[in-house]
Amino acid sequence: MAEKLKVLILNGSPRPNGNTSVALRELQTVFEENNVEVEIVPIGKEAIRGCIACGYCYEHGKCVFKDIVNEIAPKLEAADGLIVASPVYYASANATLIACLDRLFFSTHFDKTMKVGASVVCARRSGCTATFDELNKYFTISNMPVVSSQYWNNIHGLEKGEAEQDGEGRQTMRTLARNMIFLMQSIALGKEKFGLPEKEEWIGTHFIH
Repeated sequence: MAEKLKVLILNGSPRPNGNTSVALRELQTVFEENNVEVEIVPIGKEAIRGCIACGYCYEHGKCVFKDIVNEIAPKLEAADGLIVASPVYYASANATLIACLDRLFFSTHFDKTMKVGASVVCARRSGCTATFDELNKYFTISNMPVVSSQYWNNIHGLEKGEAEQDGEGRQTMRTLARNMIFLMQSIALGKEKFGLPEKEEWIGTHFIH
C-alpha cells in the first residue's frame, strides 16, 4: 500500500467556518495525524443548478453545465474516500449540496466500487437522522461502503462556533475519521490481494416491463 490515501470532503454549508466546519476540523486533524491527504471543497455558496435530465453526460461522461461539479469529478475519481457534510434545513440537506451530488454521481462514469463514503450533518436540534439517511443514499447506490461511528454522524449548534461545545459530537467525528482510515486501509490491502468484487452485467428494469 505505497500510495498515500486521499479523502475528498464536500462542505455544503454556506457559512464559512460555521458549525459544520467545526465537525470537519475534527475529521481533518485525525486524517492528517495519520498521513491521509485531505481536500475540503466548500460548495455551499456556489451557483449549482439541478439536473435537467438532458442526457449529455451519457455521451460525454461529464455534465452539460460547466461549473464546479465537473471540477469535483476528477477529485472524486482520485479519492479513496468521500465525505459530504451539510447543515440541516427542514430535516434535509442544503439544496445546493443535493444538486451537486445528483449531478456528480449521475454524470460520472468511473467505477466508484469500494470508495468509502461518509456523511456528516449539523443541526440546531432536530432533523439530523433524516438528513444523514438522505446523504448516505448516494453511497449505497454506488457500491460504496458507508463508514459508521459511535453514534450517528451528527453535531449540534446554532450560533457560529457553538458546535465546539458539543463534546460528544466532536468525539463522534474523530471516531468516524479513525474508522474511515481503517476501512480505506483494509480495502486497499484487499484490492492488492483479491482485486475488486466480480460484477455481473447490469439488469435494468422498471415497473412497466
